[in-house]
Amino acid sequence: MSNPKIIAATTSLAGAIALLVGAALPASAQQQQQQQRAPQGWYKVCTKQDENDICNTQNIVTADSGQLLTALSLLEIKGKVNRKIFQVSVPTGRLITPGVGLQINGGKTVKVEYAICFPDRCIAEVALSDDLVNSFKKGNQLTLTSVNFQNKPNPINVALTGFTQAYDGPGMQQNELEQRQKTLQEEVQKRQKEFQDKMKAEQEKAKTAN
Repeated sequence: MSNPKIIAATTSLAGAIALLVGAALPASAQQQQQQQRAPQGWYKVCTKQDENDICNTQNIVTADSGQLLTALSLLEIKGKVNRKIFQVSVPTGRLITPGVGLQINGGKTVKVEYAICFPDRCIAEVALSDDLVNSFKKGNQLTLTSVNFQNKPNPINVALTGFTQAYDGPGMQQNELEQRQKTLQEEVQKRQKEFQDKMKAEQEKAKTAN
């Protein structure tokens, strides 16, 4: 029989994990099929929630418009609750049944089932095993494929460069995290402005052509 105290503790972690995963995520609507200009790369953030230590090794990829393409999280919870979880966040408007396909170096596709959807993103998750971590360390590239509401696969490639250093290394200090989030926010705002300027120019061009 499950221990109700452990269940309660796990539930109480949901908010902390959502904040840890979502704090650096840009707002998103539907996925944009645009190549990301500069991947943010792998980094680790650690925090404490009640009697648990939570570390999240993550990588967030956004489009030129600033919208979320995908976010990866390798969560490790130690303390009163001990869990290891691998999560993939994708934009909303996904077909649930296919889940998210995970490939390493173009190998066999593994299905990651969706666990929950928020207004701005859907999260698929699976238990984080040592085999999965080791495959990330040995690999060069991940391909994550979700299927949108038009039944079209949306594959996103994520480089594994720097993963081992981030995963095995210490979590970021608060000042480092704040600086990273500030830099990310500035980059997102810059890309959003450029995207809006491009769209405006195309609209003006279309009006002229008519």
